[in-house]
Amino acid sequence: MTNRRIKRYTLLLAASLGLSTNVQAETLRLLTWGGYAPQDVIEQFEEETGIEVEVTKSNNEDMISKLRATRGAGFDLAQPSQDRVTSAQADFDIYKPIDLSRLDQSLFIPSMLEATRKNTTLDGKVYGVPHVWGTSGLIVNRKSVSDIRDYTDLCGEGLDGQVSYRLKRPTLIGFAFAMGEDPFAAYANTGQYEALLSRVEERLIACKAKVKTYWSGGDELLNLMRSGEVKAAMAWDAGGWKLNNENADITFVAPASGALGWIDTFVLPRKTKAEEAAYRWINFVMRPDIAARITESAGNFTASKGSDEFVNDKLKAQFRESFPPADIDNIKWYPPVPPGLEEMEGKVLDRIKAAKS
Repeated sequence: MTNRRIKRYTLLLAASLGLSTNVQAETLRLLTWGGYAPQDVIEQFEEETGIEVEVTKSNNEDMISKLRATRGAGFDLAQPSQDRVTSAQADFDIYKPIDLSRLDQSLFIPSMLEATRKNTTLDGKVYGVPHVWGTSGLIVNRKSVSDIRDYTDLCGEGLDGQVSYRLKRPTLIGFAFAMGEDPFAAYANTGQYEALLSRVEERLIACKAKVKTYWSGGDELLNLMRSGEVKAAMAWDAGGWKLNNENADITFVAPASGALGWIDTFVLPRKTKAEEAAYRWINFVMRPDIAARITESAGNFTASKGSDEFVNDKLKAQFRESFPPADIDNIKWYPPVPPGLEEMEGKVLDRIKAAKS
């Protein structure tokens, strides 16, 4: 009999005998993304701890909306992306600081833990730690083009009409890094960032002849690579590995200037009622063997150190080929975007789209 059934049986028995039912199962109310809390992981956690888990699936906007409406109540642990933490905290005061001493920090990939600590710190307090992550970089057909190592290589000789990327902000950011710029460092200075975008805009307009099409949906990009119409693209890691399962010549490549990374975090809602359970869940799911099962469920890796040892052999080989340790440490993690920058980027993207090749 599982711990959950035992506790429920105890409560029912006590009620039938007219006894006090103060003995209640502790419950962790988790606000998370689909795939981040698979049922088999939940069941093992409940067996090991006696803590029940209630999952509400959500997304960034919905998480913030729910916690804002309740002033940080209703949930015990939430998982917004790291670039959505400090702004929401500054505006709505919906989180409480993380006590890093209550976590087994040896379970985390150090560079990811440090990046998230830095990007979720507000007024000297840390509000988030990393969980699931992914990147955008390059998907390359190595049989057709073997010398593409960075974003700007998509504009190389002999590639007319054979590359693809989105007209979205990751393309601006990726090209900036490949051009030797640091766009994230320029965030603090609007004039500096505007001048940087002007240089990137010029480069992307000059590159238009190389572009088969600006992809807008994942299936579109995958089909362009499958058909051979596109030989190289800027896209996400899991897409590259999916194509690699079908064609060994195609795979994801971490750019020399650094893949662009997102991280979904763990944060504590300000009015959590099960704080100890929240810390126990974090330490549990960051165990490499457990984290690998979340990777299999969600399709993305976690910040758990050594969890790639436990995923299936094919995915393990793909991950290690695409991300040697130096390339993991070189990932450029998205920080919070200051107000006004996205509007500026939008105008640049519109001009690139309208320009003649």
